[in-house]
Amino acid sequence: MNNPREEKRNLETIPVGSLRMIPLEGCKELGKKIDEYLVKWRTERENEHKDSLAFAGYQRDSYILDAKIARFGSGEAKGIINESVRGTDLYLIVDVNNYSLTYTLCGIQNHMSPDDHYQDLKRIIAAVGGKARRITVIMPFLYESRQHKRNTRESLDCALALQELVRMGVDNIITFDAHDARVQNAIPLNGFETIQPTYQFIKGLLASIDDLKLDSEHMMVISPDEGGMSRAIYMANVLGLDMGMFYKRRDYTRVVDGRNPMVSHEFLGSSVEGKDVIVVDDMISSGETVIDVAKQLKKRNAGRIFIAATFGLFTGGLSLFDEAYEAGLIDKVLTTNLIYQTPELLNREYYINCDMSKYIAYIIDTLNHDISISDLLDPNDRIQAAIAEYKQKGEA
Repeated sequence: MNNPREEKRNLETIPVGSLRMIPLEGCKELGKKIDEYLVKWRTERENEHKDSLAFAGYQRDSYILDAKIARFGSGEAKGIINESVRGTDLYLIVDVNNYSLTYTLCGIQNHMSPDDHYQDLKRIIAAVGGKARRITVIMPFLYESRQHKRNTRESLDCALALQELVRMGVDNIITFDAHDARVQNAIPLNGFETIQPTYQFIKGLLASIDDLKLDSEHMMVISPDEGGMSRAIYMANVLGLDMGMFYKRRDYTRVVDGRNPMVSHEFLGSSVEGKDVIVVDDMISSGETVIDVAKQLKKRNAGRIFIAATFGLFTGGLSLFDEAYEAGLIDKVLTTNLIYQTPELLNREYYINCDMSKYIAYIIDTLNHDISISDLLDPNDRIQAAIAEYKQKGEA
């Protein structure tokens, strides 16, 4: 039986080219899940043109193309593609944050940095050699996205990377929750989409907590800083809740580790007393900011605290969150599987994993037919349906 969401979209149009994917080593697991969805849908899909020449290679056992990175003992490497890419609609998926991968450098084990993953992406593009009909890079965590603007005499790494990819022949770049979407101004004539996982957060929370009261008297959405306001405003609006914001008061007389040290968190917004709170952000780095926000909310007598962030980097490990959970500061932490997740994180009692593979598969499937993905970029209808179903269950 066909998926009802697919029937909403007309996928009868001729594909741009034969669909192929190359998930780089850092995101093989995510790539495999996406591939399973594509294989399933295209096997089930009734299409009268399926056997025509324009649909050649439409139905496959796998859309993953055989490619690899070979590395020399000196640490240098090369990209190798073992199948024809001529005329394909090619999707490259890369996780620049997967530090779990290693390579040997003169007998020493080196963990891969974002720079290494980015270089590997370029090696695969170079191996394609311009033979693909179209190249789309899916880079969930945008490389160097935290260096998106110039304050003093400093490098603009993210803009440079985008321009480099475009010069190498990349047509579209798809990312998730870019630190600042305005970085796309560096490549104004090429496709750039930044996608919010709001629907997956809401779905994950509703599936895990069965006694939420989704109204402004009992819940609130909080942005931990002024930079993430739009993210929190959108979530608050679709849930019909109030929004609050913390801003960082800094000591501008001193510079520590390249920035002005934070003095305190100040809160703007209505009372949080007795309310469940969703703290929404683009990433958890060390986690100190969101834990400090949780402490401030508890001081103001907030109820349960749910932290939702697109990328869970956890650069300082999980001990900070373990302690906060045991102390009753936080109740749940939600992040996506768009970047590497440690086995320890996946086993934590307080952790909710928001799987993005089906969503990415929808995007790839739709783009391959050269159809608008605007309905996928605005998940409001799906969010409202999920909320209505949740409320119905609560009343039953």
